[in-house]
Amino acid sequence: MNHDRYDAAYLSGILQETKTIAVVGASPNLARPSYGVMKFLLSKGFRVIPVNPGQAGKEILGQTVYANLADIPEPIDMVDVFRASEYLHEVIDEAIALEPRPKAIWSQLSVRDDFAAKKAEAVGIKVVMDRCPAIEMPRMGL
Repeated sequence: MNHDRYDAAYLSGILQETKTIAVVGASPNLARPSYGVMKFLLSKGFRVIPVNPGQAGKEILGQTVYANLADIPEPIDMVDVFRASEYLHEVIDEAIALEPRPKAIWSQLSVRDDFAAKKAEAVGIKVVMDRCPAIEMPRMGL
């Protein structure tokens, strides 16, 4: 897949079939983008599960924080990644190991690793990189 440009139908399809989102790199710091996006996703009715090993067992926006994806005790539809590009492959490897696997992996602005994306796509996981759902949803009227 070409990750330089996404059709609106591809993005909206992912977002409309998503109910539960794991936010990897979630932060309790109100000034961090992950906090604002998490708050936005919660306001849109998504079940949002923060993932941050340094905050595990605490809460962010009233949601229990888990150390990693494997610790989450329920299926995840989408993984939203707030980690630097060099860590995206690790998050994708973690997501691929889940049973059931998430339907999509979405990495935030400036986060991209085409090799890791191909790995996820090879096992049927949709990938969006260098985009923010909190920007795309209002743009598409969702």
